[in-house]
Amino acid sequence: MVGWPALFIFKKVRDALWIENHINYLRIFLAISSYRRLIFEYWGILSMVFISYVCRHDIRGILVNLKNYMSTLKIGIRHEDKYLAETRAPLVPKHVAELIRKYGIEVYVQSSSKRVFSDKEYEEAGAKIVRDLIEVPVIFGVKEIPIDKFEVGKTYIFFAHVIKGQPYNMGMLRQMMNMQCNLIDYERVVDDFGRRLIFFGRYAGLAGAINTLWTLGLRLNYIGFKTPFLNIQQTHHYKDLNEARKEVSKVGQEILKKGLPNELLPLTIGVTGYGNVSSGVQEILSLLPGIEILPEDLFKLKDSNKFQNNLIYKVTFKEEHISAPNDPHKAFDLDEYYTQPENYHGVFEQYLPHLSVLINGIYWDSRYPRLISRQYLKEKFSKEKRPKLIVVGDIACDPEGSIEATLKGTTIEDPIFVYHPQTHSLTSGYEGEGLQIMAVDILPSELPRDSSLGFSNILKNYVYPIAKANYNASTIDEIELPLPIKRALILHKGQLTPDYKYIQKYLE
Repeated sequence: MVGWPALFIFKKVRDALWIENHINYLRIFLAISSYRRLIFEYWGILSMVFISYVCRHDIRGILVNLKNYMSTLKIGIRHEDKYLAETRAPLVPKHVAELIRKYGIEVYVQSSSKRVFSDKEYEEAGAKIVRDLIEVPVIFGVKEIPIDKFEVGKTYIFFAHVIKGQPYNMGMLRQMMNMQCNLIDYERVVDDFGRRLIFFGRYAGLAGAINTLWTLGLRLNYIGFKTPFLNIQQTHHYKDLNEARKEVSKVGQEILKKGLPNELLPLTIGVTGYGNVSSGVQEILSLLPGIEILPEDLFKLKDSNKFQNNLIYKVTFKEEHISAPNDPHKAFDLDEYYTQPENYHGVFEQYLPHLSVLINGIYWDSRYPRLISRQYLKEKFSKEKRPKLIVVGDIACDPEGSIEATLKGTTIEDPIFVYHPQTHSLTSGYEGEGLQIMAVDILPSELPRDSSLGFSNILKNYVYPIAKANYNASTIDEIELPLPIKRALILHKGQLTPDYKYIQKYLE
């Protein structure tokens, strides 16, 4: 064929040059080339030179854009390395197979011996198992990534935990900025009403509730009360969620049949929040014999003598139970509370003398009042009589945050501690005087297969637009992404996007 030298040279140059993205120029070229096959064969290079001249763009950019335009989309799934017990995956094998079949995406999975889904499962789904993700431009993960793992110009999607200016992750964010990376944070994928769309929250609630009941059994046994709760195990010991549910149901049946010690009555469990986390908590608590009461009913429950020894009394707390307006003449206003929290003060501690267990699942930052302060606990635990509050299951797990006694997030391997109010210190385990805390930082990892499947089932719908988006665009407005994903774009080419400029003050 007469035109083969031009094609040969074109391909060699195309493959040798680094990829930039000027897709519009490519489309012009493809439109010209597709008009007649002979144009491509004899005048392909000349056409590109001409377009380059007209657009005042060099031929190198045109050639490398063609490579980018014609290449297959690639995504990677990274090995999780923040925690030893982190075994979740953002995308599960069956959804990987769906993405490959539907969109022709090449999926590269970084080999992992601990991931809940094996390399073989991903390979059978059509993914390529690799040692690293050097060749992949878009990388999906779950938890934070070590700062030495980032690569220049790549797009990363994971739970970054930077939107509150968390000091422990500012080094990671600086590194991403230095490497000119793009960051999409799952936590900020929200709808028009600010509701999260991709989340593990329900599974945090499920595992958190199971762990709290397990912790309650251990703590009660330590202080002299053997109860059916002692039969519950830490969540990760169960094969799956169904097995855990069955065990909690058996405990519920035993409580219904035999009752609880009189000294513990009425056994009350408070739950803060009413979102995804709370729904998971309520799902587990519903397996126990119980009655739902209002927060104000707590104050008179003990004195009423109308409680039963084989029932658990559950209370759900909302914002208006946690805080009150500084102006006593004003009614609680939810919008004002979130926009002007300085106009409110905490009132939640009034309920604590009436709670046996608190399971906390609310969003919190330093603008809002605490649920439990260090000073409150110091005063209550200085008295001879042990307070009614036995266990706090802090699913929110903000160290020294809404629960000031949560001095740290705990691991699956070392999940609980006793907080000592007088010294503001802790002892791992369930022994010693003080308040028992469960604050596992990665609760959904205790249900890794179930939680990964639920998460992936939502995330899969956004993978294709994330993979094909042009992150080389000058501004985020020019990037074609679904609006919820665009809202979650914290870094673009290493720069904080407009909605996240406020984070800069935490970086200085």
